[in-house]
Amino acid sequence: MRRFLSLSWSSAREGRLAGSNGERLASDYIVAQLQAIGAKPLPGRRDYRLPFEFTAGTRDGGSRVSIGDRTFGTEADVRALSFSDNGDVSGDVVFAGYGIVVPDGQDFGYDSYTTLDVKDKIVLVLRYFPEDADQKTRQILARYADLRYKAMAARQRGAKAMLVVTGPRSPNAGETVPMSFDTALAGSGIVAASISGPVASQIFAAIPDKTLETAQQSFDSGNPHTAGFAIPSLKISIKAAVQRETKTAQNVVAYLPATVPAGARLKPWIVLGAHYDHLGHGEAGNTLAAKEDAGKIHFGADDNASGTAAVLAVAETLAAEPRQRNVVFAFWSGEELGLIGSSAFTKGPPLPLDQVAAYLNFDMVGRMQDNKLNVQATGTSPVWARIVEQANIAAGFDLQVQEDPYQPTDVATFNASNIPALSFFTGTHVDYHKPSDTADKIDFEDLDRIVGFATAIVRRVEETSEAPQFTKVEQKMQSGGGRAGVRVFTGTIPDYATDAKGLLLSGVIGGGPAEQAGLRKGDVIVEIAGQTIANIYDYTYALDVLKIGQPAKVVYLREGKRMETTLIPAARK
Repeated sequence: MRRFLSLSWSSAREGRLAGSNGERLASDYIVAQLQAIGAKPLPGRRDYRLPFEFTAGTRDGGSRVSIGDRTFGTEADVRALSFSDNGDVSGDVVFAGYGIVVPDGQDFGYDSYTTLDVKDKIVLVLRYFPEDADQKTRQILARYADLRYKAMAARQRGAKAMLVVTGPRSPNAGETVPMSFDTALAGSGIVAASISGPVASQIFAAIPDKTLETAQQSFDSGNPHTAGFAIPSLKISIKAAVQRETKTAQNVVAYLPATVPAGARLKPWIVLGAHYDHLGHGEAGNTLAAKEDAGKIHFGADDNASGTAAVLAVAETLAAEPRQRNVVFAFWSGEELGLIGSSAFTKGPPLPLDQVAAYLNFDMVGRMQDNKLNVQATGTSPVWARIVEQANIAAGFDLQVQEDPYQPTDVATFNASNIPALSFFTGTHVDYHKPSDTADKIDFEDLDRIVGFATAIVRRVEETSEAPQFTKVEQKMQSGGGRAGVRVFTGTIPDYATDAKGLLLSGVIGGGPAEQAGLRKGDVIVEIAGQTIANIYDYTYALDVLKIGQPAKVVYLREGKRMETTLIPAARK
């Protein structure tokens, strides 16, 4: 087991970020272990690797802003925002303060556009949120100060484009906004760029009695009645050019063929999986590292070298035994970017998914606490309760059983493909998504016990002539709302790796509001409750507009046809 977990030890693998050289080195290691075990590439394939492409980031491709007879084109003066649409626009300019809109129902009225007409105009907004507001106000406004949300608010009100300036009273004063790591393939539906302080001052030069600093100061108290204004007699032109960087990542997949005729078993395949990618140096933005650890290698020993090692150890055990079904061992990349590796596998499956009897997932299984093992997704088949209980007689874990398959790990992908699934998890810890998740903290003895437990479950599935029956789990909901901690729940499962303009659904949660509204896998939501949806980020922010129990109109595309339905949001803690 220790040798399998060496996946996390080498600094040369640099945290195994999807699409990186470190990921390639890690895949080489996994392939070598599979070859030593005797596992083969899938039928009809010569390679263990199944490559897939994904958007790995963005860079500016030559954006510029023209004000009168002056054109600004360096990245120090103008830089497209990572989510911008590409395009050229010209128009009048309206200054909208911080460009923040707090949705109704948040018990705080704040709308930067209340007195403004921005239709077919270019909106100029300040970055961040009011600098001098009291702490309570800052906490409310910070939630809606994300630049994607500001862009959506401008787009909803008909603006052609949005320019962002970091005001002279703010941190990073006058600097353009760095392009962030962004895996969205689609833009935000609006041209959006950041400009430097000098460029913004050139715009404000058209107003004799105002400067950028005095304008910012008038908004910095957080007074919701402070109004923006049009900048008269000024037209500007913007060219936004975003180049989305595409990289190739590698799933690694092998199998051990059945040693008895597989045809004697219905659904002759079992799949075991674990993601082997991690966060690299934290550059993808999902690190929880403290400031002093920024940029360090995130080793990911528990997340998820432990799961990878567990799958390899099960493979090594099964290789020495008779097998009554084909057993696949899959190692996903891109899980940390939104389950994109396992999603690529199920979208273009190299084996028939309707012939898969079960999927077992291992994610963070190396840090057991008080003998507690979480077994998730048990509701996906009525056979799991009995099989898990029987396997635990020898293992002796204090099992924490969860029926819910809608987990933030690759088990959700296989549940969406109607495959009975289980996922094993030993719980989170203080080193989660930090450079301190290192191999010296792994509990190898308990990890070996998990391998034995999972192997026993695989044997039971192998032995049954009937495959486990799939059951769609209905998400438990609450009626009504108004209690602390209750959130709006729609029951949609987004597809994170798509260039669709809108929210492409990779599935819907059983019994949830989306299923009740007639939505299904493959639908593309383009509007909800009057909010246009360009991508998953728009949809996330649009949820703030929804109210529990109040019907909302949903416009969606199904096979290219525009359709409407009514969704009634529920409550979920």
